[in-house]
Amino acid sequence: MEIWLIHNGERTGPFHDYEIRSRIGLGELDKDSPAWHEGLPAWIPLSEIELFKNEFQPKPEPVSEPEPAAAPAAPPPIPETNAPPKLWRRFWARWMDIQLYIALWWLFLWFTGRNIEAITQNQWILLTQLIPWVVIEILLIHYLTTTPSKWLLGIRILNTDGSRLTLAESTRRALRVYVTGIGLGWQIVSLVCMGISAFTTKRLGKPMWDYIGNHRVISKPLNPLGIIVVISLFILAGQLQVAVVFPYTLKALPPEMHEVKEMFEKNMPWHLPPRHK
Repeated sequence: MEIWLIHNGERTGPFHDYEIRSRIGLGELDKDSPAWHEGLPAWIPLSEIELFKNEFQPKPEPVSEPEPAAAPAAPPPIPETNAPPKLWRRFWARWMDIQLYIALWWLFLWFTGRNIEAITQNQWILLTQLIPWVVIEILLIHYLTTTPSKWLLGIRILNTDGSRLTLAESTRRALRVYVTGIGLGWQIVSLVCMGISAFTTKRLGKPMWDYIGNHRVISKPLNPLGIIVVISLFILAGQLQVAVVFPYTLKALPPEMHEVKEMFEKNMPWHLPPRHK
């Protein structure tokens, strides 16, 4: 008999029954581990499968092995939990990823000697900033099921059957997030889109892009060290952006704000000297 298991939120298997017994003996599986084999209508605790009932008794009795199934059917999808979608954790993970990427983006432009002042005056700057990150996120979700900030906060993106998103599924999900979820980061549009997303998430039980794409989000317990690292990176990302862009922001102030400009220049935090010639 071939057995499928749910381990750490993912479907694993199939395993032969002797492998299951070995893992029970090693303490890797307990009686409540969700399991399934061909012929069962849904996932059930491992201890309720007749073949393994005695494995959890103080004095196990020998059990005869049935013939393995020739062609096991695919197991049913992992059952949905009633746990809240942890929206705040996902919100900060997404914006932390974006802020860290944008900080590195500005730092790269400064390091390569680009004209930062001209770039800041480009009205399409947000779009040109986000497009490369969207591509990076698509690849990260497809291959690793997570992004740097999601990983630090214990978040992974999978399909409801426990499989990884295909490249096409990851692409469609990212486009839905950045167009309908945050409005490409364009100020008022972004706030409106996030408000609509919060409303639809409350009605559907999950964000619209996960509901339409049939995806599920696995959230592990928060790691205090991960929280500290995320906060530190968020502060560092903000400081990097200020260091590169802030001098040009002051330069663009109108003449009538001369006193405000002088005040900021006097108390301005550290900044990187221009490299553009």
